[in-house]
Amino acid sequence: MRRSIAAGAAIGLVVLTGCGSSKPAYCTARSNLSKSIKGLTSLSVSSGVSGLQSQVQKIQTAATSVVNSAKGDFPNETSAIKSSVDALSTAVKALPSNPSAGQIASIVPSAANVVSSVTSFTSATSSKCS
Repeated sequence: MRRSIAAGAAIGLVVLTGCGSSKPAYCTARSNLSKSIKGLTSLSVSSGVSGLQSQVQKIQTAATSVVNSAKGDFPNETSAIKSSVDALSTAVKALPSNPSAGQIASIVPSAANVVSSVTSFTSATSSKCS
């Protein structure tokens, strides 16, 4: 009796495991990238350039995960993410430790390009990740 219950439980577990999520890995990576981009909005003046650089590093790490997991399926979109994040990283690294308002404003187009490329990727992957 115990053996049949154990066998039934094992079969049930295998069946349930087979019914799990079939979403691609890039769906989770996409979500993490979106969260890291939203982290830019929580920065304050007191975060300084180092806070901005730290957040951009998080974005870069999350973007690398997206690119690595989705470049085979979405080469154009992942290429756009990589180049836009690289440009933002370069722009932020070029900031002096006490940047002027104009110098800070100069990174806005790079940040907007990152948002645009991630939005395009999100649209392209919506049917697989919803």
